[in-house]
Amino acid sequence: MPHDAQGAAPGRETPPGPEKPPAPENPLTGGRSPWILVAIAGALAFTAMLDMNVVNIALATISTDLDVSPSMAQWAVLGYQLAVVSMLLPAGRWLDAGRGPGGPGGSAGGGGGVGLRSALLLAVSGFSVCGMLAALAPWMAWLAVARVAQGVFGALLFVLMPVLVMRAVPASMRGRAMSVPATLGPLGAVTGPAVGGVLLDAFGWRAVLLVKLPVCLVALVVVARVLPRHGGLTPPGRQPLTDAALVGGAVAALLLGLTLAPGVPAWLLLCLAAVPPLVWWTRRPAARPVVDVVRASGVAGVYGAVFALAAGFAAMHYVVALRLQSGGGLSATATGLTVLAFPLAMGLMGPLGGRLADRVGPRPTAIAGACVTAVGLTLLALTGDHWTQADIAWRLALAGAGMGLYGGPTQTLVMTAAPPRATGIAGSLVQLSRSLGFAMGPALAGAAWGLAGGADGARYGLVISAVAAWLCVLLLAARRGGAPGARSGRPEPEAAPAGTATAPAGGPEPGAAPEPGPEPKPEPAAR
Repeated sequence: MPHDAQGAAPGRETPPGPEKPPAPENPLTGGRSPWILVAIAGALAFTAMLDMNVVNIALATISTDLDVSPSMAQWAVLGYQLAVVSMLLPAGRWLDAGRGPGGPGGSAGGGGGVGLRSALLLAVSGFSVCGMLAALAPWMAWLAVARVAQGVFGALLFVLMPVLVMRAVPASMRGRAMSVPATLGPLGAVTGPAVGGVLLDAFGWRAVLLVKLPVCLVALVVVARVLPRHGGLTPPGRQPLTDAALVGGAVAALLLGLTLAPGVPAWLLLCLAAVPPLVWWTRRPAARPVVDVVRASGVAGVYGAVFALAAGFAAMHYVVALRLQSGGGLSATATGLTVLAFPLAMGLMGPLGGRLADRVGPRPTAIAGACVTAVGLTLLALTGDHWTQADIAWRLALAGAGMGLYGGPTQTLVMTAAPPRATGIAGSLVQLSRSLGFAMGPALAGAAWGLAGGADGARYGLVISAVAAWLCVLLLAARRGGAPGARSGRPEPEAAPAGTATAPAGGPEPGAAPEPGPEPKPEPAAR
């Protein structure tokens, strides 16, 4: 019998074996729970999307109060939306351009470049200050400029949210974590008009522009206290302004042509004006990192799927709201309660989608969710001319449940397949695809409705919504070669907790798919 076991009395603990080294703390949160940062990311995603739609309900009041035409008052919405869409890619490139070891925010060992804490404080504080300036606007030009500036900081927020979540949690929990901002963001877009209506009736249109302040103040406090002081801010230079002008000009031409087409179909030719600036942008050096990310990740079809389902969702929301009030004879309150079935089901199924993504993989979960949404939208398009609240509500709930299953896994699939030094660009691409879909969906449905007219127009708009959802399913199911995480549908296993100091610059982050290239030669075993 071994000597150490002979002296062990019965009932006593045997001498402990070699102790396992304690798991290193995540330098982003220290000893705190990473879900604090995930909750902040979800709240900011909800607020940024809420601010994109909450002002719509107040446009008539703004037009009267500031003594401008309704078309001029639209710039309170268009200025924000165009700035967000135009600045997403430049913001992503800016975050990735100065990355030191460990990515944005710096590793535990510190590094130069854009720090995650500094970028978040800049984005949240700028977003809040511009919102206050917009609420204080004495005339329309002031309001429009403040909303454009707010959209610039909003674009930075949209890019930072998935990066923050990805660095806050280990790879085994990313599906659940990504489902939080991916679910709350669209919920903010859906609930924006309802929240805006309540504030407008109670306090006026200026209160509508201040709705984000409480969330932003809490986020500033949490970010300042939790995130470490690694990295700073680097000047972006002049190139992002040129890129934003080209992308924004192309998007503006596209949306303007689709918006004016129902009255005069010849306005569709204006969409061709979007081609030259896009071609010019693709030939600029700024486009090379974006194209490289899409090629290296192997999930180019996923970006198209995000655009397609966002367009289908926005088209459905636009058609159903108008059809229930104009054709169904429902009040605005009854319409709002009916449409509420979609976000309620989406919110309930979002956490389940994240858990399934962690267990069976993000791609199969995303495909299943997109299929459920497509079935719900197809059943909605097949509804007859006589709509009832019950008939519409359960179809909307089915589509919303699918969106809840789909959102988080899709975000996880994109972010884990991206090269480790390009998570900012990947986040900006997926949000750009989503924002373009939200903008294009109502424009396409409105053009179809205006060109067809009557009840047939509403049906054609819903058909467009269903076709877009099924297109999303096909794009998600189509797999191409790329990063291992993209092919398998699962994130690569991590070697250390997320956010820990890892290999030197250029090495993969924990849980991220490796960059394509020749396999490294095996190092000799340590003696």
